[in-house]
Amino acid sequence: MKKNLFALMILGILVFSCSENRKKINEQVVGPAQIDSATVVSTRPNVAFFQYEELPDYPDAILELYTPLGNQIFKPGKVPFEFNIKNYPFEEEASNRFKLFMVLNNNDPIGYRSPIFQQELEEGTYRVVAFLVDESGFALKNFGNYVDRDFQVGDSRPFPYSSEPYLAVNFPRNQQIVEEDDELVIDFLVLGGDMKLDGLKVKIEVGDYLYEIDHMAPVRVDNLPSGEYQVKISLLRKDGTELEGPFSSVSKTVFVR
Repeated sequence: MKKNLFALMILGILVFSCSENRKKINEQVVGPAQIDSATVVSTRPNVAFFQYEELPDYPDAILELYTPLGNQIFKPGKVPFEFNIKNYPFEEEASNRFKLFMVLNNNDPIGYRSPIFQQELEEGTYRVVAFLVDESGFALKNFGNYVDRDFQVGDSRPFPYSSEPYLAVNFPRNQQIVEEDDELVIDFLVLGGDMKLDGLKVKIEVGDYLYEIDHMAPVRVDNLPSGEYQVKISLLRKDGTELEGPFSSVSKTVFVR
């Protein structure tokens, strides 16, 4: 019994040490933005936005989309999707956890355990963004780890042509519940452009708390008080102007309890 207790204590120390060794970077402690002169800011806590210093998992992973083709037209009903995955252990654990996710028109991502499947869709115009995830469930962000495509279902028109980059959001999910002692994670992809070369940044609004980031990485938010929050993720140019594409901003509702 004593040996088992000692082993558990050692395991706990190791887990604690590993978590403590994760280095925070780009940390910014912010207070809520003042909405009007009657707002009492001092009674509301500051929160911390930050990332962890981490090496990317599976940087050489490749995700290819065979079906649909660009602007392919389908009948309403079951629409086929076929992906090809390289340099990534998809089949090894495909039965245990979702490792391929798909976002349609910036709704919440849906996970799939097979690279070939069908999705029931109504008439409309769709943009699919698909991506592979790491062991923590966050989107892989190297070129080739994700893919996007437009297609139509039924009598619908293609999206108007736009060369502007846009967003896809993995986390948070709409109506997500976060424990008060846990970190809220904002995980996103920027597609159709390069944040550095194109002079882009992402503005994250969590209620009245603001944070900006100029690269793709999971952003953690710590010390959020309990309550309901509107999380808005917006793609901006360096001068602060928001891009005009249909998916340049995404909003989700989260609850901290």
